[in-house]
Amino acid sequence: MELDPVLLSRIQFAFVVSFHAIFPVFTIGLASYITLLHALFYKTRNPAWDRLAYLWTKVFAVAFGMGVVSGIVMSFQFGTNWSNFSQASANFIGPLLSYEVVTAFFLEAAFLGVLLFGRGRVSPGVHLFAAAMVALGTFISTFWILAANSWMHTPAGVDFNEGVFRVTSWMEAIFNPSFPYRFAHMAMASFITGGFVVAGVSAWYLLIGRDVEANRKALSMCMWLLLVLTPTQAFVGDLHGLNTLEYQPTKLAAMEGNWETKEGAPFLVLAWPDQEAQQNRFEIGIPYAASLILTHELHGEVPGILESPPEEQPPVALVFWAFRVMLGIGFLMIGVSLVGLYLRRGGRLYHSRRYLQMLRLMSVTPFIAVLAGWIVTESGRAPWLVYGIMTHAEGVTPSLTGGMALFTLIGYVTVYGIIFYAGTYYLTRVIRYGMQPKEEEKMVDDFETPKRPWSATHTPFDDNPAKGEN
Repeated sequence: MELDPVLLSRIQFAFVVSFHAIFPVFTIGLASYITLLHALFYKTRNPAWDRLAYLWTKVFAVAFGMGVVSGIVMSFQFGTNWSNFSQASANFIGPLLSYEVVTAFFLEAAFLGVLLFGRGRVSPGVHLFAAAMVALGTFISTFWILAANSWMHTPAGVDFNEGVFRVTSWMEAIFNPSFPYRFAHMAMASFITGGFVVAGVSAWYLLIGRDVEANRKALSMCMWLLLVLTPTQAFVGDLHGLNTLEYQPTKLAAMEGNWETKEGAPFLVLAWPDQEAQQNRFEIGIPYAASLILTHELHGEVPGILESPPEEQPPVALVFWAFRVMLGIGFLMIGVSLVGLYLRRGGRLYHSRRYLQMLRLMSVTPFIAVLAGWIVTESGRAPWLVYGIMTHAEGVTPSLTGGMALFTLIGYVTVYGIIFYAGTYYLTRVIRYGMQPKEEEKMVDDFETPKRPWSATHTPFDDNPAKGEN
């Protein structure tokens, strides 16, 4: 069987970027949460805020370390697997990645050490400033990365001549048509992810009776945040969908499972797209709903997949089902947030064991939703690497063979699997240690020398993680 280097390179990049994405989407929101905790401690001097900030800074250190490692490897693939694309887009992608390093990465690196190791060494005001700078750095990084990614979906401000992209307008290229919606969608996804993780962990602490006062505060903050952001995210997602309808109609048609352009199109709740037959095998839908959502008219026209030839169609079934996973989890999040409001009014938010257990389970759903969203975004663009201009086949490294791509793919899966297991295992230990009893919680020793981000956790791998429970 002949191995396809294009397909294997796409699978490899998808695997690496998926592994990487789950960490930034968590740390971006978590960095802002830590900043808020430091601000509350600076203003009130309530030790509960300080102890919460210390706990979640330790969690941040582990997640940030894993994200940096996976992100560095991801960038190497542009040269190893996609050299044609790298050469063609270097005039635009190269500077943007450099700006990300110079502005965001350097800012984070400058203040990360103060955030991780400054407790007890610097004043609360300096510690707060360091936390704010790290949080700002995560958003600047998101800005540049999403500007580059959005440009690949809605290219603007460039000319493509003789196989090379030349920038004609930096403003148009950076602030391309899909960038504002994609940036807002990702930023809120990060806050929602951080909110549900903190809420889930806080719920677990309340279930076992640890640091009740502090974790009630944490849970309350998160539920107010989620009550606002989850429906707002649905609104922003709708705007993003309208933008996709305008600039990437084939992707939108695949998301809807709509093969033929039609007026009064239904929203298909369930369907089985058959790409070979160019039709759905069965459909269960809500009449007129797709037209109403996308055009705000019952009889509005919704584009069909058949408007594009088969070789320019994305993998419809994958895009269709990934979109429904993301959508379903989004509505579930809204429902859980509304239930929290109902329980708060009845004074049962901190006492309903069923709801607290539900929040524990919900802590993993944002990651699933984010991965499903990236599948929709990136698979829905296929076969285009730069939409409408360069295909994956045109952007791949010419000398790359299927065997070489398969070898590196297996290597990445193996190494990343080990890293993910070790990192997740250690992260769960940090959380299980939690906030130690006040009499056991100590400031960092003045003579201890900081070494690396993970050393900020002060959590060993191999002793009893439950010794601090109270």
